[in-house]
Amino acid sequence: MDSDADPPPRSPSPLEALGVLASHEVKVAPGLDHAELYTREGLLGLMWHGSADHERVVLAFGGAMGGFFGPGRGLYHRLGVDLASDDIGTIRVDYRVPNDFDRCVHDGVASAQLAAGQGARSFVVIGHSFGGAVAIAVGAALGELTAGVATFATQTGGAEAAELLTCPLLLFHGDRDELLPHAASEMVQMISGGELVLCAGAGHLLVEAEDDIHRRLSEWIPACFDAHDPPS
Repeated sequence: MDSDADPPPRSPSPLEALGVLASHEVKVAPGLDHAELYTREGLLGLMWHGSADHERVVLAFGGAMGGFFGPGRGLYHRLGVDLASDDIGTIRVDYRVPNDFDRCVHDGVASAQLAAGQGARSFVVIGHSFGGAVAIAVGAALGELTAGVATFATQTGGAEAAELLTCPLLLFHGDRDELLPHAASEMVQMISGGELVLCAGAGHLLVEAEDDIHRRLSEWIPACFDAHDPPS
């Protein structure tokens, strides 16, 4: 064996593979920072609730058009503010290339790596519509680091990774969804065995059920973290 042989090249990490050209971060309010990462494939935006060194972090993904707010009238912002008081951080992710599934999943895994570099050890991943499938794929990719996954009116395309999840999965869907029938979440439930909450009278944005969803998640997310034993 040639002891002088060069070692095989190391694959870049998800964060390295983004090819970040520059970044900026601004504190927009107490406990809320806005970061922008400039890459050759677009701008990755992050709204970060809580301190940067939280060990427990929620990753939140929007639909096919991207954005920071998620379903309802800004459910992700409400959750981020509330969870910070329980020592849980929240990163709301605005994709580089909305509706590009592989790139959006990459954005999510890279965001988790960024948080892990600050001390995060456990993640709950949530997503709306297209972002529901992204959340499932990111949760599966993070493996034992994932404490839970929650989706809102998820699509089925890309959600096949639900069978790989080893954490609780909670699916919300409106029974009057005008874009994606609740059968989509029912199919994901069949794959994963997760829990489905059918929201009476709610459409795709789940505005009619937002308060109930917020209350449920305010209990469910901390419970997932409490039950999770992240790898050392």
